[in-house]
Amino acid sequence: MITLRNITKSFGSLQVLKGIDLDIAQGEVVSIVGPSGAGKTTLLQIMGTLDGADSGSIVIDGTDVSRLSQKALARFRNQHIGFVFQFHQLLPEFTALENVMIPALIAGRSRREARERAEELLAFMGLSDRATHKPAELSGGEKQRVAVARALTNKPTVVLADEPSGSLDSTNKAELHALFFRLRDEMGQTFVIVTHDEQLAATTDRTIHMKDGLIEEENQPSAEMNQ
Repeated sequence: MITLRNITKSFGSLQVLKGIDLDIAQGEVVSIVGPSGAGKTTLLQIMGTLDGADSGSIVIDGTDVSRLSQKALARFRNQHIGFVFQFHQLLPEFTALENVMIPALIAGRSRREARERAEELLAFMGLSDRATHKPAELSGGEKQRVAVARALTNKPTVVLADEPSGSLDSTNKAELHALFFRLRDEMGQTFVIVTHDEQLAATTDRTIHMKDGLIEEENQPSAEMNQ
């Protein structure tokens, strides 16, 4: 469903990615781990079309995104890729409901349709009673669940998450991790997660270990760990 071939990326004289080949299947929850400077976030940004590779190809849901114009790429990103960041990146002047509606409005959907989808997602997250609250009035865990709802608004092909639980306490971290797997099980959602959290990585369908701009190894947890 997502295919990366020979992805390279340099910043000046520093080569950050040195030829990455990676396949992600629909409905997988995949973690990417490795030391700082391994190229994890750069790879995630390229996969999410937020940055371009120097060479190689990226095919997402049958579309070679490297061949798209900037306008077409922005439209594809809005419709096919959801993002969850470490610090949620919610717009402070908007309510939780409005934040979740924004991607649908950008996609050209009616305000009524966007609102219905946002209400549905907030209910799934257990946040219906927080819909009219602005980010400053929400806890860290609530803000991150709103961010996950926003990422799902346009029913994306894949959700890319960069250290999504890095700023959360242990309780909210566990709830967020459980949410990812519930979304996979109930909605068939695909996740690619860059994380330093060994507990999360150990429970994902596959763990990609990166070092010095290369994939070092891939691990699949035992069946018992996924039960």
